[in-house]
Amino acid sequence: MEREQALTLLRSHVKTKNLIKHCLACEAVLGALAARLGGDVARWRLAGLLHDVDYDQTLDAPDVHGLPGARVLEEAGVDGEVVHAVLAHADKAPRESALDKALWCTDPLTGLIVAAALIRPEKKLAVIDAAFVLNRFKEKGFARGANREQIAACAPELGLTLDEFTDIAVRAMQEISGELGL
Repeated sequence: MEREQALTLLRSHVKTKNLIKHCLACEAVLGALAARLGGDVARWRLAGLLHDVDYDQTLDAPDVHGLPGARVLEEAGVDGEVVHAVLAHADKAPRESALDKALWCTDPLTGLIVAAALIRPEKKLAVIDAAFVLNRFKEKGFARGANREQIAACAPELGLTLDEFTDIAVRAMQEISGELGL
């Protein structure tokens, strides 16, 4: 599936602008991770972009999140590895591939990075770096929804230190800051 088709599919299912921005952020980070880890950049980016395609549909039933999305993606002819990663990010399938693991670790990190940017007076990604984000990471009360254990799993799951992982993610998101409005 080409990116424009994927964006159309995402926008037909997700109406919340901030959730679309989250998916764009995951797309960018996964692309950077694929380049670093030797993955298929286009496939990894697609998984990041489409991983929450069913979020609006499952908002009131988070226990099924991932399942309707996988069906939507299968019906659209999306690659099986991407579909599996979508299921794995929602804990509906085992995390087996590097893509599965990267998406699972990345999902909460993008929210932490956005929250870190928003506490700065400038409210811009350009003014933060990995060190700034990691200082916030240590604050348990900051961005409580960002699962720290899941983010920190980058070391055993991806072979990246938390510093490396965060730096890759911040830089990738900075590259698309205009699309993210940050």
